[in-house]
Amino acid sequence: MCSRVFWNKTGQPMLVGRNEDWFESLQTKVYAFPRGMKRDGAVDDNPATWTSKYGSIVGACYGAAITDGMNEAGLNCNLLYLAESDFGPRDTSKGGLSVSIFAQWVLDNFATVGEVLAALETVQIVPIYMMHFTDKVQSPFHYSIADKTGNSAVIEVLDGDFSIHKGPKVTIMTNSPPYEQQLENMKQYVGLGGDKPLPGGSQADERFVRGAYYLSALPDEPADYHEAVANILAVIRNMSTPWGISDPSRPNVSPTRWRTISDLTNGRYYFEFTQNPTVAWIDLHKLNLEAGAPVVMFDLKKDIRATGEVSDRFNPSRELAWLRGGAVLNPADL
Repeated sequence: MCSRVFWNKTGQPMLVGRNEDWFESLQTKVYAFPRGMKRDGAVDDNPATWTSKYGSIVGACYGAAITDGMNEAGLNCNLLYLAESDFGPRDTSKGGLSVSIFAQWVLDNFATVGEVLAALETVQIVPIYMMHFTDKVQSPFHYSIADKTGNSAVIEVLDGDFSIHKGPKVTIMTNSPPYEQQLENMKQYVGLGGDKPLPGGSQADERFVRGAYYLSALPDEPADYHEAVANILAVIRNMSTPWGISDPSRPNVSPTRWRTISDLTNGRYYFEFTQNPTVAWIDLHKLNLEAGAPVVMFDLKKDIRATGEVSDRFNPSRELAWLRGGAVLNPADL
């Protein structure tokens, strides 16, 4: 499920591309949240609590969880599938954050990767459970973050502890195996340290290698802003999984449903459904993100003719019904 690439070359916009892969519709809608929203971590025991410092725009799935987004300070957060994730037993001395709301906690509270990482030890991510499989499975996710200075990090939870890879060179992310193993595997391929030919399959390790290779091949100086966005869009499209490849028992190998580009420098959020022939985008500066402003939502799936800048197509909406830590995700019930 999913791929992520960060083009953070000095002198151009900081651009994060992301594919969302899944074996069924995620009922995705785009929400804009203002500053000043009071939230908690959606867990029963000692939830983290906060008031949002930054406004944000996010991709929400099933009306209950955030998988992608950016805030007005130029910070991006993505949730991707990682089967090896293990969140460990609950430590109630730390503020709890349901997997469903962790990315929103990041976007509400922080402006840089460094700020997020400094706060991590004060909280604990609490898993949800998924019934897409034969048995109930603990939510297998990891996260990436990036900011407009070009800094980046991958956050994994393995054996109950955070495993963090950070720095400007952390630019590619897919799914299994964990990040450290992906880096070692990548070195076997042409252009990345080895002599194996570039892989063309849909497995996560193959998508990781292709993303790293094509990102390294992008021009040093795109001709203009539009070419820069088109270049990162070309890379993330190359990491896509086509329709027709789907296995519910292995959701990390699923068709690409939608993709986003987060322009962290200019505050633009691009969104594309893969079965739509158009790309829409939102200029965060045209949204009302002041404290007290309403939550607004844009349902691109119902507005398939929408293209170009669409900030005027948002409508007032209720807050999400965040899926609580320990709860079971059954899309039929949402």
